[in-house]
Amino acid sequence: MSDERVRILVDADACPVKDEIYKVAWRREVPVTIVSNSHFRVPQHPLVSRVVVSDGFDAADDWIAEAADGRAIVVTADILLADRCLKAGASVIAPTGKPFTTASIGGAIATRAIMADLRAGGDQLGGPKPFVAADRSRFLQALDAALAKLQR
Repeated sequence: MSDERVRILVDADACPVKDEIYKVAWRREVPVTIVSNSHFRVPQHPLVSRVVVSDGFDAADDWIAEAADGRAIVVTADILLADRCLKAGASVIAPTGKPFTTASIGGAIATRAIMADLRAGGDQLGGPKPFVAADRSRFLQALDAALAKLQR
């Protein structure tokens, strides 16, 4: 996808900030592509499109990674997808508002691997922290800042 226009690509199956993405996209007139393995409702709006991929392993991730480039902002909590998109030149933001960067992704991947090893060894680690209102606010700020930077 080599469109010159800035756009937002959303790893949507477990994304808690889709409504926030729509609001920012409409205000800034930026197209949004919702990518998922299953059908769910998206707003009927000319800036919103939906791509439903097969339920194959990483099918949504593969579609997003192939579409990502320097004019895309990718919204995902998936660290490995974030790494692929960063390598393609995209800006990447987690739903909590945390930006993934080339400087931070290596540490995030290493932490993910350590946690996976600990879980495989039977350690009870709990899951991620609950999503809270502050995360939603931080996400809105991060998305707006990333769009402002790319639209200059």
